[in-house]
Amino acid sequence: MSDVAVLVVDDDFMVARIHTQFVERTPGFRVVGVASTGRAALDDIGRLHPDLVLLDVHLPDMTGIEVLRRLRAEGDDVGVLVVTAAREADTVRAAAAGGAAHYLVKPFDYDDLRVRLESFRAAHLALSGSGSPGQQDIDAVFGAAAPVAPATLPKGLSPQTADLVQSALLEAGELSAAECADAVGISRVSARRYLEHFVARGSAVVRLQYGGGGRPERRYRST
Repeated sequence: MSDVAVLVVDDDFMVARIHTQFVERTPGFRVVGVASTGRAALDDIGRLHPDLVLLDVHLPDMTGIEVLRRLRAEGDDVGVLVVTAAREADTVRAAAAGGAAHYLVKPFDYDDLRVRLESFRAAHLALSGSGSPGQQDIDAVFGAAAPVAPATLPKGLSPQTADLVQSALLEAGELSAAECADAVGISRVSARRYLEHFVARGSAVVRLQYGGGGRPERRYRST
């Protein structure tokens, strides 16, 4: 199958450039265009017919949510990955209602985007054939997890503590290693080992949160 064609939409040209580099660094994807306004995005989607749109919410002429709504109103089911600093619950709900494939909060690192790109491509490939998709293909589209055997924990990690860390992560929505350590009652180093294990096996994702100075904080949430 040919590469997934991507349109990058962001009014900050430096951010758009970084996102373009991230996409083109990922095997199976190619950027076919960059737009800096909602109107330009709609025009480019109609002209370029991308498979996926990396869509910012804050645009100068209309919101990314309005772009998404217009696309769906016109019957365009192009894949949309919302990439934004907007965290408002109403915005997230609107993106989900509009059929966005994923919602990624800025700032993030390459792996955060890569995981979601690969997830989209798996779903895209699942329905690329002409025949009727099987249950496994349908699960790929809807994000259902296939049954798997319980993951083996690395040496030094206990199933009981792993369950506590996972429960804390689900309850909080998002945690740093330090916050997880406080919630569970273990050391920060131990908490990070469990969290990184969940990331490695695909049951959690990590993003970088940049502050005033020093190294960015790693924050985790369940997938």
